[in-house]
Amino acid sequence: MASRAQDQGLVAQFADAHGLTSSMLSKLLKRDTATGVQCQIVPSFGWHPWFSHQIYDDSVSQSTERAEDVHKLDHYQAVLVPSPHDSDFLRKLPDPRPLSELIDQTRLYLEKYPFALVGEIGIDRSFRIPENSSDSNRDETESALTPGGREGKRLTPYRVHMDHQKKILTAQLQLAGELSRPVSVHGVAAHGALFETLQATWRGHEKVVVSKRIRKRTAHTYSHPDEEENRSRDEVLDARVAKPFPPRICLHSYSGPPGPVKQYLHPSVPATIFFSFSKLVNFSSSVSSKAIDVIKEIPDDRLLAESDLHCAGERMDDLLERVVRTICQIKRWPLEKGIRQLASNWVHFIIGESSVEKSD
Repeated sequence: MASRAQDQGLVAQFADAHGLTSSMLSKLLKRDTATGVQCQIVPSFGWHPWFSHQIYDDSVSQSTERAEDVHKLDHYQAVLVPSPHDSDFLRKLPDPRPLSELIDQTRLYLEKYPFALVGEIGIDRSFRIPENSSDSNRDETESALTPGGREGKRLTPYRVHMDHQKKILTAQLQLAGELSRPVSVHGVAAHGALFETLQATWRGHEKVVVSKRIRKRTAHTYSHPDEEENRSRDEVLDARVAKPFPPRICLHSYSGPPGPVKQYLHPSVPATIFFSFSKLVNFSSSVSSKAIDVIKEIPDDRLLAESDLHCAGERMDDLLERVVRTICQIKRWPLEKGIRQLASNWVHFIIGESSVEKSD
């Protein structure tokens, strides 16, 4: 899953070598996943909020202003809070890139990889910009990591303005809607602002909610089988039409309280919302009780499990197993039932509900 300039190409390289193919997808949908099948990945391309300050919004200008013409210091002083006055710090920041370039690049990747997601994207009120250091000063541990990250760096007092984060997020959400791709969304200490930003993309496209009184009145109304078939076909076709919002949204390592869950699950919301949980974020000693309460509130078919780890291997596998077992305990599922449910939810999130129905 890409997060910044330096790893977009790396994700594409792995997608070229190990990306999910139509033949493997067919086996997944038929539950034909015998041992010996080569592991394949679902790539994801996006710009994480921790790096959103490195993007400038060129949509506000009617001119053909080039990236090199944007005054670097002015840009960072406008999008960082408090506004920095340390010119040495500002000069060490990367040259900002235009938002249109980010969107165009992501679109090319999504068109090349038909199962690719958009993400990780989102907003984060708590994170701070790290100090900058040249690659030549990186120690041996850092040299094994992708450049441009935050690992091991001291944090400055500067944060990215929420309005700027929302602009970068909205542009990526609209691209996902245009290409009918699911998204993985990061939200920390900004749950209200995140919901408002997502809600703004689907405003005017809300589903019609029929009252209980009308449902009861029409419950015995006869519907011809052909009408039901046509309605189902129309719903599938409608899901493929470009919209300004993503068809499916995963709130990854969801850290909000139980209350906002009802907003996301309101029947008028036209996107399908999933909630994902990880051992690293959701089940540390200080927040595990909140996660347990939230998971109890979420419908069985909207839950996902993740490692939230940056590297694959035994530790990732162990974290995935542990969080799956934890979710099963909270939901009081037998382990096998829980594994099947979470697998079905994953396919639904990645591919869409119509594909899940065909596989049952």
